[in-house]
Formats: sequence, C-alpha cells, structure tokens
Amino acid sequence: MRRVTFDLDVLRSFVTGMELGSFAKAADRLGRSTSAVSAQLKKLEEQAATPIFRKAGRGLALTEAGETMLGYARRLIELNDEAASAIHDIELEGWVRLGLQEDFGEAVLPEVLGRFARAHPKVKIEARIARSHELAERITAGSLDIALAWHNGATLPYSRHVADVQMRWVGPARLIEAGLRQGEPLPLVALEAPCLLRTVATETLDRAGLSWRMAFSSPSLGGIWAAVAAGLGLTIRTDIGLPANVRAMAPLVLGLPALPKMALVLHQKEAELDPVAARLADILLQATLQALPESAEAKEKLPSAA
Repeated sequence: MRRVTFDLDVLRSFVTGMELGSFAKAADRLGRSTSAVSAQLKKLEEQAATPIFRKAGRGLALTEAGETMLGYARRLIELNDEAASAIHDIELEGWVRLGLQEDFGEAVLPEVLGRFARAHPKVKIEARIARSHELAERITAGSLDIALAWHNGATLPYSRHVADVQMRWVGPARLIEAGLRQGEPLPLVALEAPCLLRTVATETLDRAGLSWRMAFSSPSLGGIWAAVAAGLGLTIRTDIGLPANVRAMAPLVLGLPALPKMALVLHQKEAELDPVAARLADILLQATLQALPESAEAKEKLPSAA
C-alpha cells in the first residue's frame, strides 16, 4: 500500500466546510476563493483514492470513508496547531487572565484550556465566568487580559467584532403545553437583572404588542436551563451550548416575534497584547469560530494556526 501524506491546508478547508455546513462559507472564513477550496476537495479525494462525498439531494454528504477522514482531519489539524504554537514560543511563561460568558463554558473553554496548556505548560491561566457587563468592567479595570462576551452597548477601546450570532427562542425539548396557554402572558425565564438577553426578550415582546410575565429568574445559566426544561417558560439564547433537555424554536411557533442577531466581541485590555495573552487570544478565537452555528456571520477570519 502506497504511503499518502495529506495536505494540512486541504484538511483545514475540509473540516471548516463540514463544520460550517458550506464550503462557500469555509472559503470566506479562510480567506480563499470558492474555486480554490473546490480544487482542494478534489485533491483530498485523489489523495484518499476513494470517494469522500456522495450526492444528497442538491447538496453533498459524507461517505463512510469521508466520516472517518473527518475525525482524523480534526485530530491532525489540532496537533499541527499545537506543534506550531509550542515551537514558536517554546519558552513562553507568565500569567494570563481570561474572561468568558457562561454560554461558552462547555462549548469552548475545555478545548481552549487543553490546547493552550499542552502547548505552553509554563503559563498559568486564570479564567473567570461572568456576564457581559462584568467582563467589560474587568477589562476596563485591567483585571482581565482578554474576554469573550456579547456586546452590551459599552464602547471599549480595544475590542474585536468576532461574529453576529442569531438569538433564538428556547423551550423544553418536549413542549409542555400547560406552561404556554393561549391568550395568557408569555412566561419568561431569564438571568437576574441586569441581563442583556433579558432586556432583548422583553423589549422584543413589547414591540410586538405581546404580553409577558417573568416566570423564573436565576443568577446562573444552569438554573435557566433547569427552569426551561421543566416547562416554566421560554428564554432566549443562541444555539451555542444548548443542553439536550431544551431546544431552539422557530420564531413562528406560538406566534413568537423574530429575534435580532447579537454581536460577539473579543475584548482586550490593551491594543498590543503581550505574547502570552496574544497566544491565548488566537486559540480562543479559533475555538470560538469553529463552535459558531451555521447561521452566524463571522467577522474574523479563522487563524491558520494558533
């Protein structure tokens, strides 16, 4: 059997396209033309010497070999990026302070911490999970180096617009009719005030002329998910990090109004980060872009290596 050396750039385009559900979107995110990505996919099938894709309606789906390839491609890219980081800053040492909203705790944080720690074992990370207003305040005060947060209207001097992400109405995985009786005020579940998404929900309903009541509030996202899963009411969030016992609902269900997109930003303490914080910011940005739902509009390009 001949030995094959897969092209990592080709694998990166393949993985990005599958994660975004569109190779046109992958081309845009990676800064390549659509024709260049198509040529890469053709090269991948040639190297694999077996079909990777099959026709599925008007689109493409993976063959069994393609599904196997996707798993290995993810592992190869991650290892490549870790190696690039490790040899580039092999003596990187210090301390970095990272802030995240709770939405990204499970979807992004484990991968970010794992990749960074493996590449830079001498660097210590302090992570804080908080809401957007607190993260912005801590960046301004200099107690955080970088923070991933929903844009809450506050203007910070050093922020990067990562993406616009669609807000969704979220209800229990198995709709409980008793909590959503027609003609009654819509029961809402939200984080305790002040909360950006709580305000978006109430203002959206007010503009639509729909009555509502605050059925449950909690200081933590875990409490929100428990209340929604129990059928106490609906909340709004994105598709990022939704647990299995809740589900995003179509806007027309129950006559709900459409929700806006929310800007996701990466705040920085200063314009030029030190090498430790800059490396973590790159890894955080890459993991975040890969975790975005297909409907999100990315504003940052996917780093080639972090």
